[in-house]
Parts: sequence; structure tokens; C-alpha cells
Amino acid sequence: MIRRFRPGALVVAVLLAGGCGSVAAQTPSSEPIVSAQPALPPHPPVDLFEVVNIYPHDPTAFTQGLIHVGGRMFESTGQFPSTVREVRLEDGEVLVRTELEPALFGEGLTELNGRLYSLTWQGGRGFIWNPDDLSAPVGEFRYAGEGWGLTTDGTSLILSDGTPVIRFLDPETFEVVRQMTVTFRGQEVRRLNELEWVDGQILANLWQQDLIARIDPATGEVVGVIDLTDLLPLNQGSRGRHDVLNGIAWDAEGRRLFVTGKHWPYLFEIRLVPAEAPTT
Repeated sequence: MIRRFRPGALVVAVLLAGGCGSVAAQTPSSEPIVSAQPALPPHPPVDLFEVVNIYPHDPTAFTQGLIHVGGRMFESTGQFPSTVREVRLEDGEVLVRTELEPALFGEGLTELNGRLYSLTWQGGRGFIWNPDDLSAPVGEFRYAGEGWGLTTDGTSLILSDGTPVIRFLDPETFEVVRQMTVTFRGQEVRRLNELEWVDGQILANLWQQDLIARIDPATGEVVGVIDLTDLLPLNQGSRGRHDVLNGIAWDAEGRRLFVTGKHWPYLFEIRLVPAEAPTT
């Protein structure tokens, strides 16, 4: 079934509200919602979606990073203890699980050139893993500020930190090679969380919103929105206040898109159905 999307003006208001929150700790913000301004340009396209498959997902996993590579699914989780793990897609079984140091809060995860890279929230420490042996990191790296989401374009590591700025890191030196500010209709978009590179765009979960922003990596402009509000509604009783959408994995070979959330009991394979941009 193809899901309906909310009216364009409402998506705009929600997106801008996410852009004005604090950078605090992946915790709720009480700052006011910014309403859409009628004099601004038209709304971005909002993608419809259909659910292709539903898989079990560990409901204890506070999902921070999710990747599908070489036919395998890997996930990083936050809270304490935080973990890096391999999970079996078909039944959600955790095949391998390694806990981070007790004081570290795990964040984003990606794969580049046969190695996994994971972030921590405030520790400024990242870890390098052998996907065939997750018993312990094989390396460590440092970065300034917080770590939230992580992905790659095949050349750089791409890092979000809850601010509107996305940084591109050299995977050898971990120095910043460039950075960009993510904007929508001229306003900065904050709370960029889990990231995934899909067909030349960056997909970004927005913390505490059931929206995924599609970002042009050349300009930082939000060029589209995936509205997953109805994917796992709060009223199902399986979601708490903080159990928000977070986790995007792209199977490039099979061209399958997977999404889940923090403490969600399900992982969804979805297919996007592009829609025309609503008129103003």
C-alpha cells in the first residue's frame, strides 16, 4: 500500500521546526515551532512510500547507525552500554555484539574500503572495526565536537553533529577536507542525525521528527523530504517519547532501502514513490 503524505505546508512547518531546535544531547527541545512563510519559494517534493517487507528488530536497540553492506546488516546503538553489532536481517537476531567502554555513548556507523567506522556522541572518539571480527576495534580516530551521524560517498567520511553543518573527513588523516551548511528555503536545518548516502544524495534523519531530508551534497540544500509519519505511529503503543525514527540503510546492489527507529520492534524495507511538489 502506498502511504499518503501530509500537506506540503505542514511538512514545511515541521521541517523548519526541526531546524530551530537546540543541539542538546538528542533530547527534546521546548523551542517554538517556526511556521512557513508564504513569501518563500515553493515546497520541496514529498516522497510517498510503500512498505515492501517488515522484519523483526531488537526493541532494546537505541539505534544510532544502520548500514547494509555485502549482504550483511550492521548497527550501532547508543545509551549505556552502547554497542556495535551485526544483525541478521531476516529474523533480527544479533549475531555479534561488542560493547563500547562504559562511559562512551555510541553514535553513527558507516563502511568504507572494507572497514567499519563508528562515532561516539561527546567523547570526540571514533573507532575502526574489522567487519569480520567485531570483538575489539582495530583502530581509533579523533574529531572535534560531537558525533551524531556518519556515512560516506566512497571517498570521504561524512559526519553530522546535530548542527546545520556537515563535515567531510579524509579517511586516512580524519582532517576536515570541506564542510557545508544544510539549509531549507534559506534557513538552517539543525538536528541532522543518522546519515546515509543514496544515489548521489545524503539522506538524513531529523532528530525527533519522522522525516528524512534529502540533501544535495554539493550545495547543502534540502531538495526533498521523505515523510514517514505513518510508518510506526505513536498510538501503536510500541513507541515511547524518545523512540523516534533513526536508522537508514541502503542496499546498493539490491537497491533496497531500510529504515527503523530507536527501540522499534520492526525494521522496514520501503520503496519510495516520488511525488510532485505541492503548489503554493
